[in-house]
Amino acid sequence: MRLARPLENLIDQLLKLPGIGPKTAQRLALYILKLPETEARQLAQAIVDCRQKVFPCSRCGYLTDSDPCIICSDESRDKSLICIGEESSDVIAIERTGFRGQYFVLNKDFNLMEDKGLEDLNLQPLEERLASGEIKEVVLALNPDMDGEVMSRFLAAVAGSFGVKATRLAHGLPVGGDIEFADEITLRRALEGRKEL
Repeated sequence: MRLARPLENLIDQLLKLPGIGPKTAQRLALYILKLPETEARQLAQAIVDCRQKVFPCSRCGYLTDSDPCIICSDESRDKSLICIGEESSDVIAIERTGFRGQYFVLNKDFNLMEDKGLEDLNLQPLEERLASGEIKEVVLALNPDMDGEVMSRFLAAVAGSFGVKATRLAHGLPVGGDIEFADEITLRRALEGRKEL
């Protein structure tokens, strides 16, 4: 079925968003079309404002509209502890746990299988912070895949070169999960990371 060209274009643009399939894109486009014009303009303006005014913090890489970001500016945070994540979405997730250290966000797609390597990363701000002597521990909160494992080892070596302890998030079984459905790598990591009760 042929749709109006502007509606097709909106659906095509929405399809580019992660997790949005054809049906959801169509449903969202039709919803946006039904919005009062002022609300539709507010949505469009919010997207433009976000693109123009949000940028990575020069100190940690977290997305912000002020430099340094609100996390780097918070004097109550533990300055001896840095958590390294791949994306700002990782910071948002870790913040929900009550973590009170600081962060460093890579903000880079380091897909080693597609020859996107480690040399493209800007680690100078991290190295400067490590060289200050204030950092005692780096927590590596990278995705538990092949690229995350390689990057974790690389960053652990960088931290080690400054005499800083590197740890990583524990891997294992999710709460509410069934052991029988766990893959062998997850189960092996759960056994390796077991703790005394």
